[in-house]
Amino acid sequence: MTTPTKTTGPSVAEVEVSVSGSPRRGVAARLVGKLGTGTVQFFLVVVALFWMLPVIGLLVVSLRSEADNTASGWWTIFLKPAELTLGNYGDLARNEAILKAFLNTFYISVPATVLVVVIAALAAYALVWMEFPGRDWLMIGVVALLVLPIQAALIPIAKLYGALDVYGHIIGVILFHVAFGLPFAIFLLRNFFAGIPRDLLEAARMDGGSEWLIFRKVVLPVARPALASLTVFQFLWVWNDMLVALVFADPDAAPITVALRAQLRQFGTNIDLLASGAFLSMLVPLLVFFAFQRYFVQGMFAGSTK
Repeated sequence: MTTPTKTTGPSVAEVEVSVSGSPRRGVAARLVGKLGTGTVQFFLVVVALFWMLPVIGLLVVSLRSEADNTASGWWTIFLKPAELTLGNYGDLARNEAILKAFLNTFYISVPATVLVVVIAALAAYALVWMEFPGRDWLMIGVVALLVLPIQAALIPIAKLYGALDVYGHIIGVILFHVAFGLPFAIFLLRNFFAGIPRDLLEAARMDGGSEWLIFRKVVLPVARPALASLTVFQFLWVWNDMLVALVFADPDAAPITVALRAQLRQFGTNIDLLASGAFLSMLVPLLVFFAFQRYFVQGMFAGSTK
């Protein structure tokens, strides 16, 4: 009688497969890996310079006289740097219409920005941390208002302003910007406030803090990045707006965008005045952006992670 032989498979050590080399990378991964090379960085710098050419050209035109701008292009300044002058900005400072337009722009932009940030912060806090009937439906209504185009409300609001006797005044422009800036502002801050740990607020309540105290001392300091981003967005939108001001503002209440348009229509060859005014109108939003850039990138991701 033969004894059956027992066959055993190879041990784990015998079948161990050695893997050599790094895993195969795709085309996209290889391209991303090369973004840090000097050649790519040089290419990105060149692209950025081309992107900035209109701004550089506007600055140079604003620093040249009308005769020089008419005689040659702005790029010739590199061969004739003596043509640069601050006389255009001196003429701009003596132009009462432009100066009044700059003041009107500040009178419109600053209140419209402050009111939107303050009201949206209070509304977002209530929508996240306070219980009341219809809270979810109210949030759905805020989201629905995000898709409402401004053009659809121009005629109805104009009729309402006529009945309230605020048509043509700065207050009407401010109210319009506040009304159409609130839905996005509430949506942004609500998403950020929802990411604040609940235990942080509960601890403040156990220490006897009221809702107003918690909002000021706990929520606002934590939400500083989102508030800074919202301030930049709202200020840029209001400062650069022309449509709302054209519809609701009289010439005495017109901002800088409308004033520059009027100057272009009346004095089409006065490019030195227009260029200096346009550059100054662009410089103010840049200063606001750089003032809040510390928190701007953080606020861009407001509510994206929990």
